[in-house]
Parts: sequence; C-alpha cells; structure tokens
Amino acid sequence: MNTNTPLIPQRADPFIHKHTDGYYYFTASVPSYEGIELRRAKTLEGLADAETKMVWTKPDAGPYSDLIWAPEIHFNQGAWYVYFAAAPSREIKDDLFQHRMYAISCKDDNPVDGKWEFCGQIETGIDTFCLDATTFTHNDQLYYLWAQKGPGIRGNSNLYIAPMKTPIEIEGEPVMLTKPELDWETRGFWVNEGPAVLIRNGKIFVTYSASATDENYCMGLIYADVNADLLDPSNWTKLNTPVFATDESVTMFGPGHNSFTQTPEGDDVLVYHCRQYTEIEGDPLWNPDRHTFVKLVKWDDNGMPVFGKPGQP
Repeated sequence: MNTNTPLIPQRADPFIHKHTDGYYYFTASVPSYEGIELRRAKTLEGLADAETKMVWTKPDAGPYSDLIWAPEIHFNQGAWYVYFAAAPSREIKDDLFQHRMYAISCKDDNPVDGKWEFCGQIETGIDTFCLDATTFTHNDQLYYLWAQKGPGIRGNSNLYIAPMKTPIEIEGEPVMLTKPELDWETRGFWVNEGPAVLIRNGKIFVTYSASATDENYCMGLIYADVNADLLDPSNWTKLNTPVFATDESVTMFGPGHNSFTQTPEGDDVLVYHCRQYTEIEGDPLWNPDRHTFVKLVKWDDNGMPVFGKPGQP
C-alpha cells in the first residue's frame, strides 16, 4: 500500500465503502462541487483508474443547487444511500455557508450504473448550517452522526448523534457529543466536522476533523464502550490531543476528513485527504489539490487506534 502517493488526486472528503459484493465503492467532493461522483473496483488500488460516473447533478437553482460537499455512500436496510450537503444558490444567499443535509437513494445492485432518486432533506430539528453526515449500525440500530452549528454555541460546527427511524429520517432529539474547545480545534475556525466510525476492541471510535482546512486541519478522537448508551454524552471520552496532523518533514499538510475501510484480509484502512503544499493561491475553498490517501491503521496494547503520520506506513 503506497502511503505517500495519492491514491486519487484532487478528491477531498474521501469515502470508501467495502461491500459484500466484493467491490470497493468510492465517492468524494469533486473540485467543481457540482454533483455526486461514484466509482468502483475490485481492489483499493483499482479505484485509482476506475471509470467514474456522475450519478446526480445539482439543479441550476434552489435550496440545494450549490457547493455539493462531502458525499458518503452507505448500504442501509437493503438499499444504497448517498448522504451529502448542499447550499442554496448564491442568488438566494450571499453567505456560502448555508448548507443543509440531503440524501439520494438507489435500489439497484450496482449503484454506479443504477438509477438514483432524490430523497430530500435530512431534518435534524435544528435549522442551522450542517454537513458531513455519516451512518452506522450498532446493536441493530441505525445511527446518524453529523456536524452542525449549535444555537448559542461558539464556532462553526459541533458533532451530533441521533438514532434513525428510517435511512432518511432521524428519531428523537439530536445529542451533542463534542464541540470545538481545545487549541488545536479552534485554529482559523472553531470546527468539529467529518465524523467517521470504527468499531473494534469493544469500543466505538469516532474520528473527526478540526480547525480551518489549511495546514491547521487535523483529526481528533472520541470513543465509547460498545455496551454504553451512545446517546449519553457522558459515556464518550475525548482525547486532548490530535491523533493525526500535519507533518512538514514529508510535506503533508492538513490531513483529515477521513473515512475507514478494510483490506480484503480485514485490516483497517484510514482514508483521508491531504495537501502537499501550503502556498494556496486565492480562496482555499476552490483549491483542488486535496488528494485522497490511504494507510493501514495500527493498534496499541490497550486496543486504541494508532494513525501515525500522514504519508508514512
């Protein structure tokens, strides 16, 4: 596994799903932010050259017609879903950061070639900027985990969790698990976003990304016991230091917005984006050079994940 060369160039917020059909499915934010792109391959390495298909393109106007961000593809309760964030047309809102969360679904076996339908907005009961939704199933319960600006809470986004009634509808009140409060979470912007779930060794681990999306971007970690009530914030432990961050020695800057997949043998793989320079010209939002990288996750004697340094085995 080549760790210091991008698996896929110019794809930020990468997500890889290893499915029971033997294929790996990949999606990410495309630099144009115009829609949702999918590809699949029999191997992780094969994703690099796999044919891509834009399965959904944003409309020209309306509440979800701009800045399609951070799609994730999940297979929930017998169908495919892509969860993503989208903003209103700039003719409607002057502020770019007005995203809300949406979903599309597909019932075909092969979602790359299948027919996708727009499901609408995923409502959380809080009408504020939100994005970066992921889902996971634990003890036969489907959960929704996402980032959202909390009313009365300083910063851009916190992490929330809620059980799901259906794959496109949450049930109950959102529960906040973590907010930006530490020095490394509040550089440039006060941000907790991009949650990703890894269940191993009797624990549920949630990585997340913090601070501005430049070289300050980094990953944090919270975790809970698998037998705990996941909707009780007191059952979650938050590490005080980042678990994955910029390494200037190998010119890897701002690693984050990760997901997890597995090798064919079942070893855990960290999927993340990273820049390889810091001299960004113009608005960083439109800089395309956040590349997709992969590396193996290691484990310490206490059953905790060890991510090491970006670009290194």
